[in-house]
Order: sequence, then structure tokens, then C-alpha cells
Amino acid sequence: MQANGAGQGQNQELPCLSAQNGDTADMTHANGLLSSVNNNSNNVMNNGVPGTASSSSELGVAIKKKKRLSPSEEDVIRLIGQHLNGLGLNQTVDLLMQESGCRLEHPAATKFRNHVMEGEWDKAENDLNELKSLVHSPHAIVRMKFLLLQQKYLEYLEDGKVLEALQVLRCELTPLKYNTDRIHILSGYLMCSHADDLRVKAEWEGKGNASRSKLLDKLQTYLPPSVMLPPRRLQTLLRQAVELQRDRCLYHNTKLDNHLDSVSLLIDHVCSRCQFFPCFRKQFPCYTQQILTEHCNEVWFSKFSNDGTKLATGSKDTTVIIWQIDQDTHQLKVWKTLEGHAYGVSYLAWSPDDTYLIACGPDDCSELWLWNVQTGELRTKMSQSHEDSLTSVAWNPDGKRFVTGGQRGQFYQCDLDGNLLDSWEGVRVQCLWCLADGKTVLASDTHQRIRGYNFEDLTDRNIVQEDHPIMSFTISRNGRLALLNVATQGVHLWDLQDRVLVRKYQGVTQGFYTIHSCFGGHNEDFIASGSEDHKVYIWHKRSELPIAELTGHTRTVNCVSWNPQIPSMMASASDDGTVRIWGPAPYVDNQEFEAGATERTENTLESDLTEISGLNNTPSTRERLQRALLALGKLQIRKQL
Repeated sequence: MQANGAGQGQNQELPCLSAQNGDTADMTHANGLLSSVNNNSNNVMNNGVPGTASSSSELGVAIKKKKRLSPSEEDVIRLIGQHLNGLGLNQTVDLLMQESGCRLEHPAATKFRNHVMEGEWDKAENDLNELKSLVHSPHAIVRMKFLLLQQKYLEYLEDGKVLEALQVLRCELTPLKYNTDRIHILSGYLMCSHADDLRVKAEWEGKGNASRSKLLDKLQTYLPPSVMLPPRRLQTLLRQAVELQRDRCLYHNTKLDNHLDSVSLLIDHVCSRCQFFPCFRKQFPCYTQQILTEHCNEVWFSKFSNDGTKLATGSKDTTVIIWQIDQDTHQLKVWKTLEGHAYGVSYLAWSPDDTYLIACGPDDCSELWLWNVQTGELRTKMSQSHEDSLTSVAWNPDGKRFVTGGQRGQFYQCDLDGNLLDSWEGVRVQCLWCLADGKTVLASDTHQRIRGYNFEDLTDRNIVQEDHPIMSFTISRNGRLALLNVATQGVHLWDLQDRVLVRKYQGVTQGFYTIHSCFGGHNEDFIASGSEDHKVYIWHKRSELPIAELTGHTRTVNCVSWNPQIPSMMASASDDGTVRIWGPAPYVDNQEFEAGATERTENTLESDLTEISGLNNTPSTRERLQRALLALGKLQIRKQL
């Protein structure tokens, strides 16, 4: 891999010394940063063994014999040299540059770096003239000079040299005619009463290595990498490699830690389901941990609270049950039961602070219930008209307003007391979502689309257009992605910013029932959905094929909810009247797992044999029987071994 265009040309920007890779190298500041190793010294180390002057000459002979390095090899040497220099292994860097015939950076860049770190601003400005021919953009030198003078100005102010700072502002910064808005801000710092006030208002670390190092990082962005390497380039490449491996891992469900000390660089990252490595076994919700049976009819909806401590479920039995989650055992128990929803409960929405819960009913329901979760009291029962259909609801991020609507053309914005604040006529709403800006409401309608509505300026725009009815949708935490359940099509992922269909997920059975899917996992890398074939499907959002199919329900799974605070917990609600809580599979060692798998497989094969024996004697039946007998025989032989 080449580092940001390193090795672009073979002119004065070339990072190798004039004695190139096959000749002896000039040792004057060989690495471009540090003083060279004395060739006449008796302390030169040769492969870890102290050598003499003669060994140095032998080293020179060896250098002559070495093959010419390729551009990528030169890049790697420079990256290693930069990293070693950061660790303080200066002599090692000198020897590396000497033996390879490369240099860490251009000599002019080295002088520039040293003058910046020492605060010698006049010399640093002169260095810019030498670097001018190496910079590709003609405006880059002006920007670099502005950054230098800004640092100079702030350091004068911190030292109490107000007149000198004013001189820099008037006679050096202003004549550049660059970023006048910033100059006005800088002039305001003249009013700071003391150094601490200056550092706070300027959001600046103060005079010293910290602020000057940050300045160098900014200045480097204007220089080609062949002249000066980007800061900490090797660490950046390693971190990118680790992140890429994690992104490609379909089962990774742990919190992202970008610190390299948290991983091993000696092996690739793998979370394999089939091998039951830790990320899958300990973090992935693939096992039924609890079955909630308190509802006495179909369960239409389930939703975890935003803080992850509660689960609300709504049912055809006219009740909402709020479950409390034990944070140690992750077991759920009934906390409150909210009754009186005559039409049943088909949709639930927690307020942003989890104080309130709104319950909506099916298509023929004109009422909406707003409950105080803590007290269990009904705060508002809202109904604008008996002809309304209020089937969906979404909270404004401020927690003081909500929007609701239905397929009969109602679309309202209301306060906590149910008072109508605004309305949008003629919109047949299927599902709603409020974006984080507090202004835009997304609504799917009967025209197979999602539109954005702004209640402040009364504007609307088309965002998503499907070819089939959108039964439900949900939005990712960052507001970028939309997950749609589309009638007869399944689950679709849309990018709301680019307004493009990203992916169609396979496996799920979706007719015209309303099924609610969700994002989940530590980083919302997973997608889960119910299905009319009684299963729960889980996909990695980058893969169209499911990575898990969870069985256990006996009728349509209407809704799946992933706990936002406990990434290893998921809930599914079904027409079979139950809510299943999914969590990580219990730990078993490899021998126990293999034995259990063998026993389950053997039982399955024996069941198949029993079923086959009752079928008609046809060629296909005989072939199926032969395959089952052969597989069963192999399993029994394996057990005996």
C-alpha cells in the first residue's frame, strides 16, 4: 500500500537520498530529523553486535550490494522510521535510513519542523519560501503562513506582549487578505484579561509542544507526503486495517474500540458462528432466554425503552404490559399493566426521556392513549373525531410534542395534553418518524412512498419511492438509513441522504401483514425482522443473506425490538400470544457442543426415518430412506470412535 501518494515523482521531492539504494549514503542528517551516527565511532551496532570502524566499511559494502528498493518498499521504511522516531529510538532510525538509503522527509521540511517546534517564527516563514516549489497548490503557502502567524499572535498574547501581538495582527495577518472572519475573532482575544481566559476562549492549549504539534499536523496537510509524512501514519493504517476486518465480520457485536492496544495485530479478527468464537457466543442474541406468556391474545408490538431498562408490549387483548429488566440476570418480570385499549394495541412509542408511553390501535381505532409510565396513570386520551384512524405515532426530540396519523387522512401534531397544534390534510399515514432536527417528520403513505413534512414552513418533499406498499419503517440512530418492510417484497434498506435503495434482504416472508423490523447491535450493524413463516431473521446490514434464522414462534412474528443499551438482548412479539426474549447461547465447551449436536442430529434422523417409513414406496422415498440410513450409520460410528 502506498501512503497518500508517496513515491509520486523522482525529482527533488523524492524521499531517498542522492545516493540511491545501491550507493553509500550521505550520513548528514540521514533520517531528515536527527543528527547522524558518526561513521568513525566504534559504537556502531551491526545486527546487535558492537562493531569497529572496519565493520562500518563492511556495512557500506553491503549497502552497495543491496538491490534497489521499490516505491512501496521505500514507503514502508519511511513509515517504520516515523514510528520508531515517535518511540524515541533515534539511533535505530539513523541506522535504518543509512542502510536503506532513504530519508524520512525532505531536508527543507525538517528545518521547517524544527523551527516551528522551537517557536522561531521568522525562520519558519523563511522555510516556507524553500517549500513553495514543493507545494502543489499555489494558495497553500498563504494558508500555511496564516496558521503560523496565528500561533505567533496567540503566543505573544499569552506572554502579555500585547503590542507585539497587535503588530502581527495589523501588519502580518491582515495583509494576507485571507479568512477575514477569523481575523475578526482573533482581534477579540486582545480583550482577554489573563492567559487562562485566552486559552478558554480560543480553545487553545497554550504556548508549548502540545499546540505546536497540533499546528504541525495542520501544516502537514498542505505538503505532499513525499516531503513530510502525515502524522502517525503507520498507526492510522493499522487502525484502518483493524476497522476494515471488523466491518467485514458478520457476527461482530461488541463496542468498537479504535485503540490498537485493545487488539492483537498478529492475527486477523474473526467472529465465526460455526466455531462459536466469543463475539458470537457471548454477544449475539440467538437463543431463547425467556418466553413471556402473560398476554392472552395476539401480541402486535414490542418496544424497549430508550434506557434499555424496560420493555413495553401491546396486544389484541386490549392491554399494554410494561416489563422490568433485571440488569444482572437480564430476566424480565411484569412491572405494570395498562388496560382499557378497547381496540387492542398495535403500536407503542416511548418519549425521549422514557417518562411517557403512547399507545395506538389498529385501523378502526380513533383514539390514542398517553400514559405516565412511572405512575401508571393515563395522562391523555386523545380523539379528534370518531371517523379518525390513529394507528401510528412519533415523538418530537424535545419530548413536548408528538405527531400521529392514520390511513383515513389524519396527520396531527399535538402537545402532551392532546391539544392540536398543527395538522396536515389529506395524508394517509401508514408509519411516522421524527428526525433529530426537531422539524422534519417522515411519513409513509398509501402512495408507496416516504415523504418529509416540515410543520414550521409547511413544506414537504419526496424522499423514498417504492413499487409496493410500505407496511412500516424505522430510522437508524444517525438518521442516515431507513429500514422498510415492503409488502410482498420483504425488508429494504434505503440511504436517506443519497435517496437510493442500498440493499434488499432475502429470506423473510412478507405479505400484507404489518411487520416491524429494527436496527440492532452495539454499532447498529445488524438488522432483525419478524416474518409470516413464524421466524425471526437477522442480517448483517452489509449482507443480503440472513446470518441467523431464529425459530420457536408458532405463528406470524409481528415485531422485533433490539435493546438499545444491552446489545445482546432482543424481543420478538407474535400472533401466538407470546413474547420471546433472545440472548446469547449458554456457554458449552467444544466436546459438550459436539456431543449435543450429534445427539440432536441423530434424533432428527431417527424422526425422519419414522416419517419416511409411513410414505408410499416410490423411488424418491427409497432414495430418501437410503440417505437417512447412511447418515445415521456415520453418526453412530463417530460416537463409537
